[in-house]
Amino acid sequence: MSKKVQAIRLWWHKSVIDQELLQSLPNLKVIANSGVGMDHLDLKLVASFGVKVANAPCDVSGSTADTGMALLLASARRLVEGYQVAISSGMEYCEADFLGVEVTRATLGIIGMGSIGYKIALRAKAFEMNILYHNRTRRKEQEEQAVSATYCKKIDSLLQKADFVMVVVSLTPLTDELTGKREMELMKPAATLINISRGTIQNRPATALQTGVIRAAALDVTYWEPLPRDHMLLKLKNIIIMPHLSIKTDKATYMITEEAAENILADLNGLPIPSEVLPS
Repeated sequence: MSKKVQAIRLWWHKSVIDQELLQSLPNLKVIANSGVGMDHLDLKLVASFGVKVANAPCDVSGSTADTGMALLLASARRLVEGYQVAISSGMEYCEADFLGVEVTRATLGIIGMGSIGYKIALRAKAFEMNILYHNRTRRKEQEEQAVSATYCKKIDSLLQKADFVMVVVSLTPLTDELTGKREMELMKPAATLINISRGTIQNRPATALQTGVIRAAALDVTYWEPLPRDHMLLKLKNIIIMPHLSIKTDKATYMITEEAAENILADLNGLPIPSEVLPS
């Protein structure tokens, strides 16, 4: 059976493509990833077996931006906690001090102003939010003006000013543990951390949440995924955790699946792969 396998389609980022598997599939030609991020693949190892790799960079940035704003709003207004109060057996009324925080006219700091970050800014503008952003390269002036965004050359400045900090960067050696102990201590005590990028970009958020360094966190990603069932983050009330749902809508899933299939068929038919990814 292994000699018949010519293509692999990856749907989940935890799939193991290691030397043992590659050696067992002598006729493998292409691995098609369902999504943009490739940090779960050793591209050089795969290439050493003569296997090509493709990702699916179709425009699902809107789905991811929606997830970021959903987490921001749910955390600010304590929707998950409110739901638990509403369905509790002894529910008679909601306590007067069950309060969230305002989103309208609050300051949002976006770390990573690529296509997803920019779409988050567009959505935040509708809430009249004051938008700060930090990025490797500054956006064009007209793009900044369109969303009323202010560029922060240094990340520290953004962290100190923002009421909500949303992390929207790709995982690279430079961004690994980008928001660690030092960065969280720079944030306002009433601030919220939102991460829709990769789990390893944040380091030890549980400590910051337990000790009141920051008010709350809302995470679509964690390290590990899923978290061990006894992990401290799962015991805290001031956090929302989702199982990496950022692009999981019916439309986005269809688009990604279609693109992965196109990449596989192109390679098997001897054509250039539309979204081939080469090892750096």
